[in-house]
Amino acid sequence: MKAAVYRKTGSAADVLHVEDLDTPEPGPGQVRVRVTRSAINPTDWKTRAGLTGGDPDEFQVPHQDGAGVIDAVGEGVEGREVGQRVWTHLSAFKNRWGTAAEYSVLPADRAIPLPDDASDDLAACLGVPAVTAAHCLGGDPSALEGRTVLVAGGAGAVGHFAIGLAKHAGARVVATVSSESKGERARAAGADLVVNYKEDGAADKVRAFAERVDRIVEVALGANLDLDLAVSDNTTIAVYANEPNDPAIPVRRLMVTNTTVRFVLLYTITAADLAADVAWVRGAVAAGALTPLEVTTFSLDDVVAAQEAVENGAVGKVMLVP
Repeated sequence: MKAAVYRKTGSAADVLHVEDLDTPEPGPGQVRVRVTRSAINPTDWKTRAGLTGGDPDEFQVPHQDGAGVIDAVGEGVEGREVGQRVWTHLSAFKNRWGTAAEYSVLPADRAIPLPDDASDDLAACLGVPAVTAAHCLGGDPSALEGRTVLVAGGAGAVGHFAIGLAKHAGARVVATVSSESKGERARAAGADLVVNYKEDGAADKVRAFAERVDRIVEVALGANLDLDLAVSDNTTIAVYANEPNDPAIPVRRLMVTNTTVRFVLLYTITAADLAADVAWVRGAVAAGALTPLEVTTFSLDDVVAAQEAVENGAVGKVMLVP
C-alpha cells in the first residue's frame, strides 16, 4: 500500500515521505480500514515535529482521524463487519498505522460505524475534535437539556462540534469569536448567540442572554479567563488546549463563584469516559445533528503541504484523499 511515513521527528519537509509498505493485517481485536479520507489535527503535526514526544519506534504513519470502509476483521471482533463504513479516532495513538495511508489497522473500538446518509467529509472531521467536544461538555447529553453553554472559539474544530452537540442535547449556546467571518461559521454550526470577544462589552452581551452559564468549553484559558469568570456561577470550565505560557489562576475569584476548572486531554481519559463521549457523537451523527467543517483536500502525495497548511493555521479541516 501507499503510505505517508516518518522515521524521526522534525519539519514536515525533512521527515515526511510517501512510500510503498506491505499492507498490514489486523490482529486480534483489530480491523483494517480502507481509508477514503485522512483528516489532520494540530496534534498530528505537533507529534511529527517532536513537540509531544520523541522519535517513533522504526516508523509512524501519521494522523488520528479518518473515514473509510472496513475490509478485514481480526479474531475476536464483534459488532464490526467487512463492508461497513466507519469514522476513526485515535488511529495513530500507540499504533503505527495511522490514517495517512491507503489502509489503516487499528483497534476495532476506534472504528465507529457510520450511517449511510453521512458523508465521508463529515466522518473524517469527527474523531479527535468531536470526541474532545463531547468530553468538554461533560460526556452526558441528558445533563445539558435546558442549560446554557459558552463555547470559546466557536469557529474552530472543537468549537464547531461543541456547538452542534450542545444544541442537539437541548442546551442554549453562546459562542465567542474574533471576527465576523468566524461568527458566520459559529452561527452556521447552530449557536444561539455569537459574541466578538475583542469588542467592548462582550461579557455584558453574554449576561444579557444568560445571567450565568453552566459550562464553558475553553480553548484559551489565560486569554479568556476574565470573560469566563464574569459569567460564571457554579460553572465548569473545560480547557482542552494549552498556551505558550501557563496562565495565572486567580484562586479566590474561582472559589467565590464555586467555579470548577477541568483540563481535558483525550489521550489520557478513562476508557469508560471515552466510550461515553464516542456514544454521544455517534448518536448525534445518526440524528443528523452534526455538520462537517469547511474542507480542504490534498492528495496523499501532497502530505507535506497538507500538514504545513494545518501548522500554519488553515481554517476548517484539511484532509488527504488517498
